[in-house]
Amino acid sequence: MSEGGWLSRLRAGLGKSSSRLVDGIAHAFTRGRLDDEALQDLEDVLITADLGPATAARLVASLGEQRFEKGIEPEAVRRALAGDIEAILAPVARPLEIDPAATPHVVLVVGVNGTGKTTTIGKLAKQLRRDGKSVMLAAGDTFRAAAIEQLEIWGERTGAPVVARETGSDAAGLAYDALETARRDGVHVLLIDTAGRLHNKADLMAELEKIVRVLKKVDPAAPHDTLLVLDATTGQNAIAQVETFADMVEVTGLVVTKLDGSAKGGVLVALAEKFGLPVCAVGVGEGVDDLRSFEARAFARGLMGLPDDSLI
Repeated sequence: MSEGGWLSRLRAGLGKSSSRLVDGIAHAFTRGRLDDEALQDLEDVLITADLGPATAARLVASLGEQRFEKGIEPEAVRRALAGDIEAILAPVARPLEIDPAATPHVVLVVGVNGTGKTTTIGKLAKQLRRDGKSVMLAAGDTFRAAAIEQLEIWGERTGAPVVARETGSDAAGLAYDALETARRDGVHVLLIDTAGRLHNKADLMAELEKIVRVLKKVDPAAPHDTLLVLDATTGQNAIAQVETFADMVEVTGLVVTKLDGSAKGGVLVALAEKFGLPVCAVGVGEGVDDLRSFEARAFARGLMGLPDDSLI
């Protein structure tokens, strides 16, 4: 997919989120004045778009300090907000970097069930293979037969070998075997899927801690990255998920999926503001090319319903 095509998909994917913001901002500034009432209305609009109370308050305060000509237009407000949002997002727009000195570079992928972990792993594998790297997949969500089968399908699609066991096997033992095999075969990247059952957090925490512990027996530096996959449609619940998984493992980056199905894309701004974790990729569709590195400017302008000018 061309860069222009991806940007078009991103804008279309953010359509639900941006239309809510565009309409809300237009309504807040119908009188064309930047007064306290308009700013309060704007703060409410930003909160309903899931930017979160703290981020909304910060953005509104910044807007209130700016000088506008009399008869302020909603588009001018959106441009100002896009600039401030870009400034929040730019520091966290960092793609996953594979360490060539680590063979393999181990990536542990975590998240609750239904966020798109297994699909994300498959898309990452496809992209890494396209970049000339050898990849191995480990079906560490041994609790769900469907997750194992889905990862095996991605393995066939991408030409990446899959280490899998029968349903109910010990996930840590599987991860250990996968890393041993990947080291022996000189594989560049090992992507490990994990379970996401939060109904019993203690069991999940124990399982993830055990996986990390056994990986370190093979390579003290492993996992080199732990990516948390979040579903954008859950809005502010994504913040609670970051807090929950950060208690279990050392999260090094986020992947935000399903932006195309969400009117809550603003949560990504709230995540950046609160945690400062790298956003390694965002997803706006089911296709393998619909998961891409996160670009702060394109996202901020798309969220505010503005044309992207990065290709001009």
